[in-house]
Amino acid sequence: MNPKQQGYFMPPEWSEHERTFISWPIQESMVYPEDYHEVSKGYIELVEAISEFEKVTVIVNENHIKEVKSKFANIEGNIEFLSIEHNDAWLRDNGPTFLLHDNGERAGVNWKFNAWGEKYAPWDLDDEVAPKILDHLGIKRFDAPLVMEGGSFHVDGEGTLLTTEECLLNPNRNPELTKEQIEQFLKDYLNIEKVIWLKDGLSGDETDGHVDNIACFGSPGKIIMQVCHDKEDENYEITQENLSILTRETDARGRKFEVIQIEQPPKEMFKGNRLTLSYLNFYFVNDGVILPVFGGAAQKNDQLAESELKKTFPERRIRKINGMSIIKEGGNVHCTTQQLPTAIKVK
Repeated sequence: MNPKQQGYFMPPEWSEHERTFISWPIQESMVYPEDYHEVSKGYIELVEAISEFEKVTVIVNENHIKEVKSKFANIEGNIEFLSIEHNDAWLRDNGPTFLLHDNGERAGVNWKFNAWGEKYAPWDLDDEVAPKILDHLGIKRFDAPLVMEGGSFHVDGEGTLLTTEECLLNPNRNPELTKEQIEQFLKDYLNIEKVIWLKDGLSGDETDGHVDNIACFGSPGKIIMQVCHDKEDENYEITQENLSILTRETDARGRKFEVIQIEQPPKEMFKGNRLTLSYLNFYFVNDGVILPVFGGAAQKNDQLAESELKKTFPERRIRKINGMSIIKEGGNVHCTTQQLPTAIKVK
């Protein structure tokens, strides 16, 4: 029996977390291994920021535990370390998707992982991370029969899922499955009722269009979306098409969406490739939001994004961190994190 048949569902990211899991980067697998020190500083800043709101478990390869622990020696916070071997550090994509049940129990989905369409070998250790986390926690496991990354979808907790065709229908993931079959798996394993299919992700995104760079739910019926108003920018047509889809769509409960628009940062190139700068790669924590900002030419846009999120989430503290520290490796705050929801207390 699948999770839906057994009554499990995926809660929205803004629901209460017991902790956040994050994987420590592996220098040998980095796109730019010479930047390991700078990337490490970015991870330290991120872990420290999250620990201001909730517990953090940092997953580290056994032979790096002593070194990584030493980097946090002067930081007071709710930070723990767990030895699990991994190839790469993007836990949103290769970690488990946690589920809840009304009876108070938790479970987790173990998706198949193939390094974003077999782009980065090896990925065998990464494919084993999710079951090892679930075993460590003693949580029930559902092995899903399809390749899926956590950054490729968002849920609203009330039956609606948001994703992109560019990623989920890419032949480098599940070429044997139709759109309808993939949608049914999402319904069965996340207990959702409706899938909102956006078209493409941002220009330069090597994940093949992960939705966590372009749009997310702020609450049921409300979507936050990064947009571009420069007609000379590749993201103009991409974001305008997705915006058009959202204006026509309704959620699983028949509601029209309120769409909050956040203007993208200015275009940034590195070694001939566009960096996927996105404010939408923020992460909900307990009573807060961890927001990547980019500085320099993006300073005005940084301020506008922060202001919009403060207005959208007046009850949450917006905690900014340097979004440039790890972006050259292909992702940002949301890509590195995986929330463990607090178990429901049965009365």
